[in-house]
Amino acid sequence: MTKDVIALTERMPDALSVLAGLLAGGPDLLVETAGEGAVVQLCDADGRPLVSIEVPLMLQVPGEAARLLGPGAELSGDGPAWWVEARAAAGVPQAEQLAGAFAARLTMLLGGKVWPPDAPGTVGAARPVDVSGLTAVPAPAAAQPAVDMLTDKAAVVLQDRPVVPMTSWLSEVLRATVESERSLQIVTPPHCRLSTPTRLLLQSMPSRWVVQDERCGYYDGLTGAVLTWQDDAFSPARDENGETPVADAFTEEAGQTDERQLIVSFRTLHRPTADLVLGGALEAAWRALTGALPAGWGTSEPAGLTWSRRQLTELAYERAPRSTWTVVVGTPDRPAVATLRVIRTPEGVEEDVTLTVGYGPGEEIPFEALPGLAEELVTRYGLTTMLCQLREARRDLSAPPHYEHPPMPYAFVLGPAEVQEAGRDTASRTPLEERPVQLGPSARPGFYYALGDAETAESWAAMERLLRHLRGAPPA
Repeated sequence: MTKDVIALTERMPDALSVLAGLLAGGPDLLVETAGEGAVVQLCDADGRPLVSIEVPLMLQVPGEAARLLGPGAELSGDGPAWWVEARAAAGVPQAEQLAGAFAARLTMLLGGKVWPPDAPGTVGAARPVDVSGLTAVPAPAAAQPAVDMLTDKAAVVLQDRPVVPMTSWLSEVLRATVESERSLQIVTPPHCRLSTPTRLLLQSMPSRWVVQDERCGYYDGLTGAVLTWQDDAFSPARDENGETPVADAFTEEAGQTDERQLIVSFRTLHRPTADLVLGGALEAAWRALTGALPAGWGTSEPAGLTWSRRQLTELAYERAPRSTWTVVVGTPDRPAVATLRVIRTPEGVEEDVTLTVGYGPGEEIPFEALPGLAEELVTRYGLTTMLCQLREARRDLSAPPHYEHPPMPYAFVLGPAEVQEAGRDTASRTPLEERPVQLGPSARPGFYYALGDAETAESWAAMERLLRHLRGAPPA
């Protein structure tokens, strides 16, 4: 299993401290760069990478290290920290020692912590790791630094960390696999979980979470399907009847929980004016559901920047007409994570948002805030549609490799343009028990549709009846 070692430093790594870390293997190892200079690699005599090191990321957001690495990962003090990630090559035992020694040397010079604390190479890091005769496994020419195995069908990435985040490494691999028509397959031990952004992206693209299991070998951490390696990729196994069994480990730990997640997904559409500032709709939703503003954001995890609508807008403007995908996070006291994609379309500038907020036992879920939020999004932020859902799932918003109940719909919202498309009479007179709530000006309204309590299958039935009605289809 490939190992990631992370140095969390109190001071910004400079050229001399990074050089001291790179000398963890002595002066005989080669130093190369990859990713247009964004990655530094320690290589063997033939130029094959042993350890890949990403440029330092400044963390200005409290709680991000603990969210992804677990309790105790945060540095003391109120100042920012620097996150430096080193990835050791698979199949080379000394490579993990090199990564650990590199991280330990940085923290010795700059203050801070190494994760994991017991990483090989951290003890006695002042002495160079013995690399005599050390040779890395040749990597395919098309492989990214984070890829452990590349075939014509799949890019396989091995991970072993408490939460698998959508790091810049992983997002680059995902982009490359989409472009090359491969599948991204993340392989983890059973104790790993996925962050919300990682789970959402894996579910929306040709990707797979492969979980190691002592009994069946491997299974899909999101569906439970037993997997086998065949035709250069992990694929569903088939029994004698041609059916795919579900791993026992996936269902054994499933059960009811008192923890909940409220999921609010919406789209807004803006005219591309010179004074357009993005992120207002997400900010309004965050305030309505948590009572505070987002804490941080970034183009990957960890989200290292403090929340700024202006900076978000500038980034999206620089990347246009390409889309911009970002992660937005909250404070540790109220777990909240959003993904926000900005898309330039012929109609204008679209923001596609999924905001997930976690609640523990006894914590009140602010359902009463949803109609007011819908009103604000319709009148101020060009809402097109919004779906509010509730699910039994972890408060910390991470996804474990066992069955979790799917989200149940609670409310649906149509914006004015969609009401006009469906027809105002159709949108205002539905087969639902509750009358829709009109939003915004009567001349061009939106509508809020209550779908039940999100506790029973009736909520799904109500959602289906509503959508069939709005599309003009006859009742089922």
